[in-house]
Order: sequence, then structure tokens, then C-alpha cells
Amino acid sequence: MTHNEARTAVEEARRHEEEIVRFLREMIAIPAESLHEGDRCERVKREYESLGFDEVFFDSLGNVVARLGDGPLTILMDGHIDCVGVGDPDVWEHDPFEGKLEDGKVWGRGAVDELPAIACMAYGAKLARDRDLPTDVTLYLTASVMEEDCDGYCLLHLIEKEGIRPDVVVIGEPTDLGVYRGQRGRVEATITTSGRSSHAAQPERGENAIYKLAPIISDIEALNERLPSDPFLGKGTVVVSNVECTTVSLNAVPEGATINIDRRLTAGETPEGALEELRSLPHLGDAAVELLTYDEVSWRGERARQEKFFPSWVLPEDHPLVVGVADAVRAVLGSSPAISRWSFSTNGVATMGRHGIPSVGFAPGLEELSHTTGEWVAVEDLVRAAAVYSLIPRCLADRKQELLAG
Repeated sequence: MTHNEARTAVEEARRHEEEIVRFLREMIAIPAESLHEGDRCERVKREYESLGFDEVFFDSLGNVVARLGDGPLTILMDGHIDCVGVGDPDVWEHDPFEGKLEDGKVWGRGAVDELPAIACMAYGAKLARDRDLPTDVTLYLTASVMEEDCDGYCLLHLIEKEGIRPDVVVIGEPTDLGVYRGQRGRVEATITTSGRSSHAAQPERGENAIYKLAPIISDIEALNERLPSDPFLGKGTVVVSNVECTTVSLNAVPEGATINIDRRLTAGETPEGALEELRSLPHLGDAAVELLTYDEVSWRGERARQEKFFPSWVLPEDHPLVVGVADAVRAVLGSSPAISRWSFSTNGVATMGRHGIPSVGFAPGLEELSHTTGEWVAVEDLVRAAAVYSLIPRCLADRKQELLAG
């Protein structure tokens, strides 16, 4: 990648700055929590069609899919289109659905997680096509649904039900223009205790299910301290994230109680091992440990169902996908990007975690702003990200033999 080619890519992206910003702001302005992404998906589909891609369609789940080229090396660039809710809108500095443009930043829900990737990937793909997409490449773009509800399911669907299996994947979760090559996995589980109801005025006649949870919660807190750590991915963790009870009245002893468990898996840990640790807690007694199952219907009416475990994954730093994407970033930024990992989970749990498809992350935006009331992205980073995305097909086509052999 020559200096002139990189400079040209940035200049071309800058000429489309206004369109990239407009597209991002218009996406932000359309509320789209998981299972309710339809209107935003329609907006993205119109943008893909206006950019003249070879093929644009909704798959049966509701992902928006675009294709360019038909070469042997298949690259998927994925950005999820759904966002978490906004909570109390009065605590936001800016209207979460305005997509406010101020002081060189775009603000709002999804301004980091992860609508910038969708906008920048779309215009990066356009620029790559306008410069002649390498004939070695088939490039897919997905604006994927339901990620915030069940990360990875959207791409499992694409691979297993739509028959689109990429050779490599670029994930659009925020990386602050670095290249991310892994993440911890996670398991969602419950522990449920059973008691016996009685009037609250006569608690000795009942058996309080909440009290039975108390030592179990202490066991979980202690378990967190002894979980293993990995030099790259960091430490495994376990957290009690919710408590509920079943009771006939607020004047009665609860007859049932449940806690939700968020268990983050570091390298080398398995969902089976994590569940066995919970079943071996000293005070578990007759409480039941259950792996949760996701079972919902998408905005297109397709049923989505899977067990809620999400594998950890790491791609070696010298893998040609990491090297190729880093080369594209270096060409645009003029310096080597940070090579790191996410603290949270991504759609990579499906591509790399379950299917072993090499995956990396690259996108504008600060990871720590995700799910906050202060999401923003710098317009300059949108331009630079679009330029990088436009160069990735070329950088990976130069490593086609290594990538296809791997």
C-alpha cells in the first residue's frame, strides 16, 4: 500500500464526509431496540441501494445484506443495527434520537455502538468499488439485528441458514481505530431456590427462598476472586446481575427466588466448566442451576433460538487478517494501530467463537462510551474509518493465498 494510495483514499472519504454524517444521523434518529429494528433496517437498505451495490436484500431474520464482487476471497464487514434503550431521556445532555452534530462530533444512542461502522463500511465499500474492487474479492456488508439481545445469533443465522460463509470477518464494534483480535466469552445462567410460603406474621411456619440464596450469593462473590486470568483477555468474572422472587403477597414468606448470573469466560474456560463451578458452590444445596435459552421472534417474523453461551476467542497477532487490517489502518493514520481486545462481547462469538472463521474488529468510537448517556463519535474518525474500510479489500486480497490456506 503506497502513501499516494492511502492519501487518495482519505481524500475520497473526505469528499463524502457530509453524506456519511447525514446517514449516521438519520440512523440515530430512528429508534431500533432489538426485535424492533424494521424502520432503521429499511433506511439502511435504501442507502445500500443508492450506493449501487451488486445485490441488496433482507435475509429471513431481517439482517440487511449487501454484496459487491464475486471473487474467491469472501470478506464480511458487519455492524449491528440495534441499540440498547435510552432509559430516562431527561438525563441525556443531548436528545438521544436527534443525532446532534456539534463541535465536530455526532451525539446520540448508537453514535458509538455501533452505527458509525454501518455508515463508514457502506461508504468505504463504495470507494473500494469506485477504485475497482479487487477481482479476487467478494465483499459482503451486513447491518445485523438482535445483537444486543443475543450477540452472534444474527451471524449464526447468516452462516447456517442463509449459506453465506465468509473467509474472514471485520466486526464494527468500537475500537477507537485500533485493531481488536479477541474477547472474553460469557454464559448467562440462573440459580433458583425453593421455599415454603407462610404469612409474614408467622415466618417460622415457612421457608424463605430468599434467605436460602444469601449464602449462595456469598459463594459467588468468593468464586469471582479465584477465577483464572489470561495475559491478553484478562480475568474471568462472575456477577449476580438480578434478583427476583415468587411470593403470594408482600405479607408472605417468598416460596421461590432466582438470581441471574453473568459469567465472563477468559481464554481456556468453557461454558460446561463454568456451569459445573456453579453446581459445585458450597451452599448450593437443592438449588437449581440452569443455562438460559434465548427464544424470540425477529422483526421479520423469524424465530431465533439458542442456548445463551458465547465462546471466548483470540486470533493470533501475526495472523494475516490482523496484519492486513493493521496495514490498512497504518496507511491511513500514518502510524501503527493499537492491537487489543474488547472487554465486552461481540458478534465474533459466532464467527470465530463457534465457526472458527478468522475475525477482527475495527471501527471508530470509544468502547467505554457504549451504553452510556454520552455516546459520541468524532466526524474526523468517521472519515478515517471509511478510508480504512475502503483499503481493507485490497490489503486482504494481497494475502489471499494465506487467508484461504488458513
